[in-house]
Amino acid sequence: MKKPAAKKATARKPSSRRSSSSTRPATKAKARSRAKSAAATAVRPAEALDFSGKSVAEVREALAKRLIEPLNIVMLTRERIEETLTDAVGRGRLTADDAEKVVQGLVERGRKQTSDVLGDLEQLLGRGRAQTKRARLAVDPALASVDKARRAVGVGPSFPILGFDDLTVGQIQTRLGGLSPAELRKVRDYERRNANRKSVLGAIEKELA
Repeated sequence: MKKPAAKKATARKPSSRRSSSSTRPATKAKARSRAKSAAATAVRPAEALDFSGKSVAEVREALAKRLIEPLNIVMLTRERIEETLTDAVGRGRLTADDAEKVVQGLVERGRKQTSDVLGDLEQLLGRGRAQTKRARLAVDPALASVDKARRAVGVGPSFPILGFDDLTVGQIQTRLGGLSPAELRKVRDYERRNANRKSVLGAIEKELA
C-alpha cells in the first residue's frame, strides 16, 4: 500500500516544474512593462520641450527668458532607454527593481550632461551679446557724426536720423540735439505712428521746448 503513495508523489513533480517554468515568461513580461514605464516617466520632461524644428534664435530667446531650466530636462531618448532595459530584462540579467535603479542612474547622468551643455551655450551667447553691445557703443559716436554731416550737406535719406529703427532709446536721444525744430517734429510724428515710446517722445518734446 506504500507503493501507490510513492507513485502519487512522483506524479506531482512534473506539474511543479510546469508551474515554475510557466511563471518565468510572465515575470519577464512584467519586468519589461515596469522598465518601459519607468523609462517613459524619466524622459517625459525632455519630450515636453520638443526642441525639434527650433531655430538658433528660438533657442537663444528661450535661454534669455530662462524658459529652459537645465536641471529639469534630460537629453535621453525613450527608445534608447527602453531598448537597453528590455534587452537586459529579456536576458534575465535585470529585475524590474534593478531596471528602475538603472533608469535613475541614466537620468542623473543625463541631467548633469545637459546642465553642462546648456551652461556652456548660455555663457557663449552671453559673451556674444556683450561683445555686440561694446562694439555698438564704440562706433555710435562716429555714426552720429556721419549722420550729422549727411544732414548738413543734404545727402542720403530724407529722414533726419539714419537707421532710426535700429537704434536704442539712448542712441536716439543723443542724436536729437543737432536736429532743427522741423526735423524734430518729423521724428516725433514717425515715432508716434510706430513704436510710440514715451521716453523718445518726451526727449523730443524737451528739445522742442
